[in-house]
Amino acid sequence: MSRPVIGISTYQDQARWGVWEMPAVLLPAAYPRLVRAAGGLAVLLPPDDARDAARDTVAALDGLVIAGGADVEPARYGAVADPRTGPPARERDAWELELIRAAIEREVPLLGICRGMQLLNVALGGTLIQHLEDHTGGTGVFGSHPVTPVPGTAYADAVPETAVVPAYHHQAVDRLGSGLVASAHAPDGTVEALELPGHGSLVLGVQWHPEMGEDTRVMAALVRAARGRAGLPDALPAAEAPVRALT
Repeated sequence: MSRPVIGISTYQDQARWGVWEMPAVLLPAAYPRLVRAAGGLAVLLPPDDARDAARDTVAALDGLVIAGGADVEPARYGAVADPRTGPPARERDAWELELIRAAIEREVPLLGICRGMQLLNVALGGTLIQHLEDHTGGTGVFGSHPVTPVPGTAYADAVPETAVVPAYHHQAVDRLGSGLVASAHAPDGTVEALELPGHGSLVLGVQWHPEMGEDTRVMAALVRAARGRAGLPDALPAAEAPVRALT
């Protein structure tokens, strides 16, 4: 196989298509498009609560993406829910936390996007800010703001300059989880990326939604790490990582 296999977490929700309306496993199409644009082979991971399902799933992957979505339940990090926190998605929280822990244990490269970054922080004992302002463009509308990397981090290696990113979140990292370091910030000081230095593989979270933009470099960093783990030659030198429109 010439492309590394990148699994993307999905979630169950009610959906309607044709004459049907029933529970479906869902993921915005922009996620697999971004994986393909960055040189990976995207596979979707439906929730599974069977014993050892997460470990067996991660064992079949070269890289893992934890997708954005619903607020993490505050009880997961020992907090009482703020009235502005969304309804809990307990089954999704449980499934994705197990995926994250399995990926870290097996040293499978991991990228958390928005909720995925927050869940990574919680998985390692961190906490979240349950509400902040001005990190969306309004209800159902992506906003944008600049993100500045922290020099010397893996994120800065991938994106060395301040970049304007598409964002849609009202929660953010508060106390960092064990071993994690902040690797990018918004102008208001919000942690916009974090990572686990010294680990055997790339473990990176970004607070924004790279799948909604044109810059593939964050996903390309994951794909390069996954190629290395799979023993595949790098498709492009690191300095030539693609930046292209997702159309």
